[in-house]
Amino acid sequence: MARIPLIESKQNLSPQHHPLYDTIAQTRGRVQGPFAVLLHSPTVAERTAHLGTYIRFESTLDRKVVELTALAAAREVNCKHEWAAHVAHAQREGISLDTIRAIHKQRPADVLPPDEAELVRYVRELVHSHRVSDETFQALQNRLGVKGMVELTATIGYYAMLACTLNAFDVAHVTPPEDLQI
Repeated sequence: MARIPLIESKQNLSPQHHPLYDTIAQTRGRVQGPFAVLLHSPTVAERTAHLGTYIRFESTLDRKVVELTALAAAREVNCKHEWAAHVAHAQREGISLDTIRAIHKQRPADVLPPDEAELVRYVRELVHSHRVSDETFQALQNRLGVKGMVELTATIGYYAMLACTLNAFDVAHVTPPEDLQI
């Protein structure tokens, strides 16, 4: 049960913020999860949605990279809602169930295919130590380039921010399969 009332209907907002609600619903299918909280501060919701639209739908990163990054970030901060949502997204982008299970069980990154291991290692280092080793950074920079590294790091930050919002307000609308719950 969420700690605050969730804004899941535009009738819960002043009319001046109805267009923002409509935009969020249009780009994401409906208003739920972090945006049902963030809309209590429409400016924060608007700016977050703007960044999220870029990261989710317009980033130069491959969709599989974005989803694997989101999934790993959600798991590393133990965010039930974000994890559950991105299990389904990851599968749609072709991320194997073996990889999803390895991330779920927080197995060493080395059990993953090398390209996935690099991404998961980067997420874990950044989330846990707030730094990334030269070896991890260089391996990904060689693959993604400077712009890709900026977008990858912003993707981690975006999903970590959403996860913090969801965790702080105890929001979890999406349920993962039984064997993948956190």
